[in-house]
Amino acid sequence: MTTSTPDLRQHMLDVAKSLMLEKGFTAVGLTELLAAAKIPKGSFYHYFASKEAFGDALLTWYFTGHHAQLDVLLGGRDPAAQRLMRYWQYWLDTQTGDDPDQRCLAVKLSAEVADLSESMRATLEWGTRGIIDRVMRCIGEGKADQSLQVTQDPAALAATLYQLWLGGSLMVKISRNRGPLDTTMASTRQLLGLPDSPG
Repeated sequence: MTTSTPDLRQHMLDVAKSLMLEKGFTAVGLTELLAAAKIPKGSFYHYFASKEAFGDALLTWYFTGHHAQLDVLLGGRDPAAQRLMRYWQYWLDTQTGDDPDQRCLAVKLSAEVADLSESMRATLEWGTRGIIDRVMRCIGEGKADQSLQVTQDPAALAATLYQLWLGGSLMVKISRNRGPLDTTMASTRQLLGLPDSPG
């Protein structure tokens, strides 16, 4: 094992993300995680009191990074409508692309762990609320810069859009094709009052 001690906690989170994106939370046992990370059991319990605490830390780390990425995608000086569509295109590309490590951990774990762990459910709620809040702010900016001609309340519209994309992502997993998210993208443009994309 060549991972240095300060990096060990992060190493475990990195390894677990890939495993859980593939198999889910309950299907990945501690023994499998330790073997994949090539670390002894004592190192795990040095950082995490339980698998549930580990899952909570994994989701917190995931959403913290996703929020930062979202700040970049939704930031800048482009019209807000363009920034919003950049985010939705990123979502479509990552959820339908060939790299499974780019998939959304919330999509993979939300239904599974929400009834399993109250702390993990609360972290999922915090993380998804952070996404919706950022989308809401960008919708508000779009109304202000007039790149969006919407009459709906930005908070309600942001929640509707997030729920639409979350559902579309689940349907992609069920159908094993990208069609549900292509439909979601078209519905998003319609809800935001944007013209259909060319092609």
